Amino acid sequence: MTTELPQGTSEEVGMSSEGLDRIDELMQKFVDDELIQGAVVGIGRRGKVAYYKAHGFADLDTKAPMQRDAMFQMASSTKPILGVAAMMMIEEGRFKPGDPVEKYIPEFEGIKVAVLKEPADEDVSPEWVFKDVPEHRLVDVHRPVTIHDLLTHTSGLGSSGLGSAVAKFNRGLEETLATWIPQVAAGPLDFQPGSRWAYSGTIGLDVVARIIEIVTEKPFNEFVQERIFDPLDMKDTCWNLPKEKTPRLVVIRGDKGSWKIPTRYYSGSYATISTARDYMRFEQMLANGGTLFGNRLISKESVELMSTNKVGELHGNVDKGGKIEGVGFGYTVGITIDPELSNSPRGEGAFGWGGAAGTVSWSEPKRELTVVLMVQQPTKEVPDELAKVVSAAIVD
Repeated sequence: MTTELPQGTSEEVGMSSEGLDRIDELMQKFVDDELIQGAVVGIGRRGKVAYYKAHGFADLDTKAPMQRDAMFQMASSTKPILGVAAMMMIEEGRFKPGDPVEKYIPEFEGIKVAVLKEPADEDVSPEWVFKDVPEHRLVDVHRPVTIHDLLTHTSGLGSSGLGSAVAKFNRGLEETLATWIPQVAAGPLDFQPGSRWAYSGTIGLDVVARIIEIVTEKPFNEFVQERIFDPLDMKDTCWNLPKEKTPRLVVIRGDKGSWKIPTRYYSGSYATISTARDYMRFEQMLANGGTLFGNRLISKESVELMSTNKVGELHGNVDKGGKIEGVGFGYTVGITIDPELSNSPRGEGAFGWGGAAGTVSWSEPKRELTVVLMVQQPTKEVPDELAKVVSAAIVD
């Protein structure tokens, strides 16, 4: 059985060849303008690869050209993988979204919420990052933190607010999910569970990864390898980069090289390394309703559960410049609910996520579209402009 995504002509996938050619021009402009050093872009439609090219440089100093099999630091682009793993657990009845975390990790029982000492209002929104921890007090949670809270970034755990400033989370290099997550349970939280949306970049979803370890009695990396990477033939996705693949890793100027240090901490939040090829498979599986290459990872209903807004208007209220209309958040993924209201170039129902190093990918089941953008310089302009060009290229 083939494990390569089939190629499709522009006519077969209902896209304009001239429109797809504009991606070449766009990426070259971004490279020339030094917004990015290079990119690998993969576009799929109707189950076939419509566009898959490399642009720019894998190493600016040596001028080594970018290759299609280049490997990228994915950072938080790791999170949707955790999302699929969680959907598997929900499908199999191993846990429920509404389950309190303390059911699986008892240390979470009695976790507190940090609030400012003055004013006394528990729901005062603290500054995003505190240089000096202000006077504060700890109050009881109104209800326990749930798995749903963690999957939607509404838990208040490790979301860069007052509780995080008080806790000063600092994971050691030798920690594992099993040793670190019980320490995280000491808290305190940044706000009352379910009351806000605030991104937990490195902690919240790792708690879910630890729960998956507990209910499956298997290390998270082994579970993901067996249940996601292997069935999708994501042969280059990993936490610890094999030595023989190091030459394929894109060289980022100023990179501190944390990826060089072998880890036993297999985060569900960040730190995987992967390729455009692998993530095109992952996104195509989601666009197909949970199946690829004859392997069903999750049901269509689970994909819908993952990609349906679960936070009301909380996600749209996080922007300091004002409320963002037409967006939502599901389980580990952001969602375009109304492209016009959100002024988004993505289509209705598009869902996905990105990473701090620049990688972005999303699926659009309604338009049978997948987009994978592999870059190592984070910008809003590059993925937004790519989405505009891709949307304009759709003719049928």
